[in-house]
Amino acid sequence: MTGRTGLDGHGTRTSCLAMFPGQGSQRPGMAAHLLDTYPSARRLFARADEILGLPLSQICVSGSAAELARTEVTQPAIATTSLAVWEVLRTAGYRPEATAGHSLGEYPALVAAGVLSLESALELVRLRGRLMGEVAAEVPGAMAAVLGLPADKVLASCADADGFGLVQVANYNEPLQTVISGHARAVEEAGRVALRAGAERVVPLKVSAPFHCSLMQAVEEEFTEALAARPFADPVLPVISSVSGTYVRSGEEARELLRRQLTGPVRWVEVLRTAARHPVSAYTEIGPGRVLSGLAGRTLQEVRTRSSGDPRRLTQLCSSLVPDTWQEPVAS
Repeated sequence: MTGRTGLDGHGTRTSCLAMFPGQGSQRPGMAAHLLDTYPSARRLFARADEILGLPLSQICVSGSAAELARTEVTQPAIATTSLAVWEVLRTAGYRPEATAGHSLGEYPALVAAGVLSLESALELVRLRGRLMGEVAAEVPGAMAAVLGLPADKVLASCADADGFGLVQVANYNEPLQTVISGHARAVEEAGRVALRAGAERVVPLKVSAPFHCSLMQAVEEEFTEALAARPFADPVLPVISSVSGTYVRSGEEARELLRRQLTGPVRWVEVLRTAARHPVSAYTEIGPGRVLSGLAGRTLQEVRTRSSGDPRRLTQLCSSLVPDTWQEPVAS
């Protein structure tokens, strides 16, 4: 690692991992406080609106839950909101040791690490969302979170449900939370098998497509062509891939990992353990929601987590970075 440091919110210098959330973190009005308060966030949203020809500034302030649930809208909306928070924190002096993103969150993580431009990341994210939506329209797919069962037993449950269709592990979120994805009937059967094996609960996810499984191979070729057409730089800040759970060494490796991400599982447990080994001692969630903060707290021992998904937490985090000296002017 590079030796960069930040403040952990208690006035103590420490090494930080910047964590960017994925799909499912969206909520109506998630960017209202950003656009009302921070000029840097307003500028980033204006640029995103221009790049995509999509009124994200409006959607992320007043869009309905149904509008935000459309995959082709959800993905650029979350990525833009996360990057707007990143700009606010960066302006306030936040300097993480490394970055990482959960699935979709890997795109803003790569922007923060200097691998992708804002334009390239947003256009790729929008295409990714559209292609995934096309799979959802063609395949009766589903996803479900299996809680309270080790990952190896979840894998065995998927194997036992093979006769009902394709079902695979999509996310290794924490040691006792694993997400499965595939044909709807197979996911349902794998969930029943997991409950018989000792799972506490199986929770169907409200998603529009079977992410991170082999069913996404249908759109892999088109997305690979789009990745090839975009420039990828080598990281200027260490970034941990959610595909491999290890550090990305080059721009070309980042490109290949994003290709593999379509069909491969999210290895978030390995991301957190890689960060902890080097070591990272504070984990900051940058974007809407608090999902990743919870995963870090339940995966690692005695870690400091901070989230920035609402006005109070973002204000506190900015104030802790440069105590009593930093204040971004209110946007008018």
